[in-house]
Amino acid sequence: MIVRQASPAEAYTLWNIRNLAIRHGCQAVYSAEVLAAWTPDRMPASFPAMIRENPFFVIDSPQGEPVATGALDLAAASVEAIFTLPEFTGQGLAGRILDAIKAEARQRGFHHLTLSSTPNAARFYQRQGFRPLGENLYPSKLAGCALRCVDMAIDL
Repeated sequence: MIVRQASPAEAYTLWNIRNLAIRHGCQAVYSAEVLAAWTPDRMPASFPAMIRENPFFVIDSPQGEPVATGALDLAAASVEAIFTLPEFTGQGLAGRILDAIKAEARQRGFHHLTLSSTPNAARFYQRQGFRPLGENLYPSKLAGCALRCVDMAIDL
């Protein structure tokens, strides 16, 4: 399975991966009500533009369907949207997506990346070289509340 650039035409599939990953991975961190609000089936109109305007990566299953995603937010110099379908977790796919994001950032001249991690994913990012900067409340319009997150950074 190789890392490739996503197409805006895949937006709904990638939105679905995001939602399934959040609903599965964050169920011990956030309430069911928050998860339901944060992961609506209806994709925001802005999501395809994120794919079009930023390096957005995917890994496909052996059957050719996307199963892991992640993006480099160019304006914020941050890692965004790294998600893996629950049945594909533990196979190193998120790490490979993150490696592609780091390589893209270096190629574009970035020397530093940040991210806001859900508490359940913070250890993953630490294993990938990110250092925690502290906890924060991330305002989420979708969730309708502030989500507890761990701000992190890495020097490239």
